[in-house]
Amino acid sequence: MAAIARSLSTCIFCKIIKGEIPSFKLIETDLSYSFLDIGPLSKGHALIIPKDHAVKLHELPDEYLADAMPIAKKIAAAQGLENYNILQNNGRIAHQLVDHVHFHVIPKPDATDEEGLVIGWPAKSDVVDEVKKYHQELLAKL
Repeated sequence: MAAIARSLSTCIFCKIIKGEIPSFKLIETDLSYSFLDIGPLSKGHALIIPKDHAVKLHELPDEYLADAMPIAKKIAAAQGLENYNILQNNGRIAHQLVDHVHFHVIPKPDATDEEGLVIGWPAKSDVVDEVKKYHQELLAKL
């Protein structure tokens, strides 16, 4: 059973969940609320927001996380998406604009940069020793 959901009166997503701000609702469960993004990167861009107000992923109870991904899967399947991104950002420098955990389902209809998420992947090279050391440090914390 889920803990009582936290809410913040000034949070735009908490207001959407409460019905204080209208939205294009898609799927709602006891733990999550999903709707179409009004500033979409492509047609069908949707958001899934946990009904518990947590700013960052690691602050959110696990049952809310377990509820969100099946909703993302249903939204992608309902649109018949072959290519899409599931995106979740934590913190301003990681491009989080709303301080409430949320997941984007962003359709990528074609290979151009005109629709959908456009990203680069500036992978580092020659860092195997650093990765090995960090792996050991991280394992000790897990």
